[in-house]
Amino acid sequence: MAANASIPVINALSDKFHPCQALADFFTLEEKFGALRGFKLTYVGDGNNVCHSLIYLAARLGVHLRVATPAEYAPLPDVVADSKRVARETKAKIELMTDPRQAVTGAQAVYNRCVDQHGLRSRGASAKHRLSAISGQHRADVARRVGRRVHALSSGAPCLEVAPEILDGPQSVVLDQSENRMYVQKAILHTLF
Repeated sequence: MAANASIPVINALSDKFHPCQALADFFTLEEKFGALRGFKLTYVGDGNNVCHSLIYLAARLGVHLRVATPAEYAPLPDVVADSKRVARETKAKIELMTDPRQAVTGAQAVYNRCVDQHGLRSRGASAKHRLSAISGQHRADVARRVGRRVHALSSGAPCLEVAPEILDGPQSVVLDQSENRMYVQKAILHTLF
């Protein structure tokens, strides 16, 4: 669409990328922690559209990102390869692993990817298998290893695999993140128009 359009095209969400979400997430991190160059972030979930956009943006911002996914749900190799090329210029680090306990060690924030009920209904058995595969990664003992946490939410739907004490706990920044999503969307529109 962008190649054939004479006006800006905004990818608000696609199967491969979710750049608006990633922009809001990194805005929230900067708001809470300050400068992000060298910041240590861990993503725990599956290699989906949010993960892909976080990888790209982390590489551009010089963030050290560890991605912990089940082996069968790793991020796409082309996304990782492109991001690692950019990361060499910005001194970012992109690391892939399958053990969430290892991934959160030394992290300044943990990003727990939520799978919403709509996603489960629309994708059927494959989504239930995916949820089952990533649920074990969101155990409370993993998330408690670090201080602040950033969580992705989907359309206000309940988060099925992150324990309530983590999602609603005192160190969660999920409400700030949700509010910042509105500001970032407005900033994107303002910048483009």
